[in-house]
Amino acid sequence: MTDYSELLNPEQCEAATAGDGPLLVLAAAGTGKTRTLVYRVAYLVERGEAPEGLLLLTFTNRAAREMLERAKSVAGEAVGNLWSGTFHHVCNRFLRKFADRLGYRRDFAILDRDDSRSLIDRCIKDSVLNKKEFPKKDVIASLIGNAANRACPIGQIAEESAAALKADPVEIVKVADLYAARKIEMGAMDFDDLLVNGLRLLKEHAEVRSFYCNKFRHVLVDEYQDTNLLQAEIVDILADAHRNVMAVGDDFQCIYSWRGADFRNIMEFPKRWPDCRIVRLERNYRSAPEILDVANACIKGNPEQFQKTLRPTRPNGSKPTVFSLRNGEEQAQTVLNLILRYQENGCRLRDMAVLYRAHFHSIELQMQLARSGLQYVITSGISVFEQAHVKDVIAFLKVCENNNDRLAFERMLCLLEGVGPRSAEALWGKLGNAFDSADKDQCGRLTAALRVSARGQWREIDRLLRQYHDEKLAAKGGEAVERFCDVFYRDYLNRAYDNGDKREEDIRELALQINKNGGGVAGFLQEVALLTNIDHEYDKLSRGQADKVYLSTVHQAKGLEWPVVFVIWAVEGMFPSSRSLGESEDDSEERRLFYVAVTRAKDALALCAPSMRCSRDGGVFFCKPSRFIKELPRDLVKERYGGARF
Repeated sequence: MTDYSELLNPEQCEAATAGDGPLLVLAAAGTGKTRTLVYRVAYLVERGEAPEGLLLLTFTNRAAREMLERAKSVAGEAVGNLWSGTFHHVCNRFLRKFADRLGYRRDFAILDRDDSRSLIDRCIKDSVLNKKEFPKKDVIASLIGNAANRACPIGQIAEESAAALKADPVEIVKVADLYAARKIEMGAMDFDDLLVNGLRLLKEHAEVRSFYCNKFRHVLVDEYQDTNLLQAEIVDILADAHRNVMAVGDDFQCIYSWRGADFRNIMEFPKRWPDCRIVRLERNYRSAPEILDVANACIKGNPEQFQKTLRPTRPNGSKPTVFSLRNGEEQAQTVLNLILRYQENGCRLRDMAVLYRAHFHSIELQMQLARSGLQYVITSGISVFEQAHVKDVIAFLKVCENNNDRLAFERMLCLLEGVGPRSAEALWGKLGNAFDSADKDQCGRLTAALRVSARGQWREIDRLLRQYHDEKLAAKGGEAVERFCDVFYRDYLNRAYDNGDKREEDIRELALQINKNGGGVAGFLQEVALLTNIDHEYDKLSRGQADKVYLSTVHQAKGLEWPVVFVIWAVEGMFPSSRSLGESEDDSEERRLFYVAVTRAKDALALCAPSMRCSRDGGVFFCKPSRFIKELPRDLVKERYGGARF
């Protein structure tokens, strides 16, 4: 037998070599969670457990493969026989064997994302009378998926979303029901159906439940804090016979409630398994002690949690710095200067990351970094100016500025109901390959050529184009963008995208940046053209290999780490987000998100809190530092007033 006490710290060893029975491993950030799980698998195999009797559930197939390879290196090739993968992967295996119990063929088709959206689109066309005002297929798909992952009726989700979408919930339910019926007719399941039907198999068919409960003597779950209600119930059922369930997770890092993760799953685990053993992993191998002090102080503000204290294993470093800055412009310049300073001192660009609460917080910084020629990459892979909704708004501005911009005009026309690329191309030809908003005859011909459903939308845009010139908005194009959003584009976003509100935030921030641009709309468009061409040059390099600064939302940064981390816009209303706090003022998940941001840093951490932000009317409003900064004991951080110089 391997001596695990020499390979693991005492808490890791306790978890990896625990006896039978339920086990909850509370693995704080950077404490070796994956290592502990891998050695638990190896220990069970060495103890004589058949690998095929082990089930390892993860949230990505990549994580499952990595754990399996590491377990093989410890316990040998036999480990390869264990069941491992995501919940969806494992449920698919269940269904391939027993789908006939639910009325499906065992070789049922799985609809990929595009197939699913196409089928929903056909259901909308076949069942909705007023398609003009109805949400697009991606929005309906998101609502259906949300209902599945929250295990609640689609009618409830439709009611909750009806006001924002300006849609009849009865019509949404009708489309969802038709979609469900057609999937059954086709003998197909979508991605969410794998979970729903996998759970149905276990609950409704005793012989199937008995088969898998007896098969799996041990069930191990990674990232348990991210499970939704369906996934937690699947785990409970599968572990019921032998009661050997190991849940590994960190309630401090439960940050995905918006996509169905239920905080109660990990908090109530000891209630559902009353004799469970709890092991806390608190020795942090990632961050300097001073960074851990800030993380510990921040997360203490959450009352409902398993109390843990990150304990350092590294030598002392430097205290995190809180920068109290004048505005977003000074913040962007400060971050740039700090990056250049670290780079001069030998730090690679890829070892630095800028984290933020929402994507629109980074727009000003992206422009500043691009102007400087400093290379950066966004974890989503898409810079702000490459995103469809930003391109739409830029197309509107291009049409305002240039009557002969065919590509921009056709893109704008394609936003109208019933206008596609071919129709837009034909319309441009009918107008004589040029467009003049001041030409009433030409505008009349265009209106007459459009479908009836699109004419009202076009009249609103046409009115904006005339206002742009009549009111001389070229010098303050941000106002033109605001009006475009108010009279037309907001409704389009909510119909076309499942995250229309977040995309609107991007547009509003873009409007502010246009107003701050000294060259007006023309100057802004020229700068965007230069920046996007630079981006394309950067993209010729491998994103994974090139030396670039990372820009990321905190959600996308979970599971990653960098030697140097900057957190921007750490102010009330932005981090924590006023949208997420809502009416309840419960900041628990926002605090966990801040904790995740802090614990991404290994060696150095800077928190930036500007005191002013531009408002939509061209004025400014004052920002208060984030409560997560104000709550920190002052001796834990260095405080700087004003930006860093390079």
